Amino acid sequence: MITDMELDGIDLSTHPFGWMLLLIFVIGYYFIATEDKYHIDKAKPALFIGTFMYILIGGFYAVYGLNFIPFKNEITHLVYEIAEIFFFLYVAMTFVEALIERGVFNALKGKLIAKGYSYRELFWITGFLAFFISPIADNLTTALILSTVLITIEKENKAFLIPGAINIVVAANAGGAWSPFGDITTLMAWTAQKGEFSDFLYLFPAAFLGWLVTAVLLVRYIPDEDPYKDGDPALAEKIEILRGGKVIIFLGLATIAVSVLCKQVMQLPPMWGMLFGLSVLQLYMYTLKRRHKQDVNIFKSISRIENNTLLFFFGILAAVGALYFAGFLGYVTQLFEALNPTYVNIAVGFVSAVIDNVPVMSAVLKANPPLDYTQWMLLTLTVGIGGSMISFGSAAGVGVMGRMHGIYTFSAHMKLAWTVLAGYLVSIGIWYLQFIVLGID
Repeated sequence: MITDMELDGIDLSTHPFGWMLLLIFVIGYYFIATEDKYHIDKAKPALFIGTFMYILIGGFYAVYGLNFIPFKNEITHLVYEIAEIFFFLYVAMTFVEALIERGVFNALKGKLIAKGYSYRELFWITGFLAFFISPIADNLTTALILSTVLITIEKENKAFLIPGAINIVVAANAGGAWSPFGDITTLMAWTAQKGEFSDFLYLFPAAFLGWLVTAVLLVRYIPDEDPYKDGDPALAEKIEILRGGKVIIFLGLATIAVSVLCKQVMQLPPMWGMLFGLSVLQLYMYTLKRRHKQDVNIFKSISRIENNTLLFFFGILAAVGALYFAGFLGYVTQLFEALNPTYVNIAVGFVSAVIDNVPVMSAVLKANPPLDYTQWMLLTLTVGIGGSMISFGSAAGVGVMGRMHGIYTFSAHMKLAWTVLAGYLVSIGIWYLQFIVLGID
């Protein structure tokens, strides 16, 4: 006879085996965080602990003769969750690489250099673009595109690139926090009916001012130099977008729109629309090759994808999923019943920076604590922008780490993380003024 406990899974958080799983996670996380020290790609330890922990859990169930129904259900759900993110990233990165191949970013670089912008002006331009594009294009795609622009403009000056990369990550995450489809976590909260569409828009002041404070603090670290002060108006004309580049830009925007429609109208996962867009891109590339003799094989773009970024996501989500299945993340959600929800939501923002905001939001939504919509909006805000405090606390951060490998790293980010923390606290203060003092309904 199958008991209810067997159907729900076994709580391993108080069992020695569970603590062994936690130790494996901590050790793996240490090597992820010290990527620069040991010169080991973050994907390697992440993938190892993510797969190894579930193998151990499966072995534990087999040895003790436990019912595998909850284990199989968890694996099925986890694979679906990872697939959504994995293929979304896969397509987004392919579009970015296709745009690079068609010279779109080189042309943008030429236009910016032709204008004679200084490093600090480029810092503000990329930051504003990241904040206002991410609510539409999602924070990950935005961060990938803008970081590519950044590394195309300047390849070596870390004094410019590191603060610029942090600025893009913070701006993209902040911009995604006030749009129901600007971030995976906000999409999760919206589809779980924790707020109406307009409720998320009320988070705009908190998100914008929080990013602005971080940007004002970060810009002081940007060299006050004008490497292109003389400009070169002819440069913008010399660097042309290759045939099909502008069409690919349109296809990329259309793909994002289709992925949103798939989710909101047709109840399909966003990755479905992204993969459909990839199929259209492949067909278009085929026509370019047949009609215009352009060697633009889409698989060349796919081959240049940062696969370590994709594998890192698989590993870290699997590892966190194992901790959740073992019962450890349940302690986070239980805090809502014991403490003031505002304080817990603020703390959850810090947790999302360490663990990753997607599984943290998933854990809270599964627990479904009795919160009013103002607290759900605070949770959406803190989880969305809290991931910016650590380089791999959000999809945008991980994407930029892959795009600017060896430049934007964990240690480089942490040296300036206090600026992100300052913006985080300002965002919470604005939320308190809006929802508690002024009582927005």
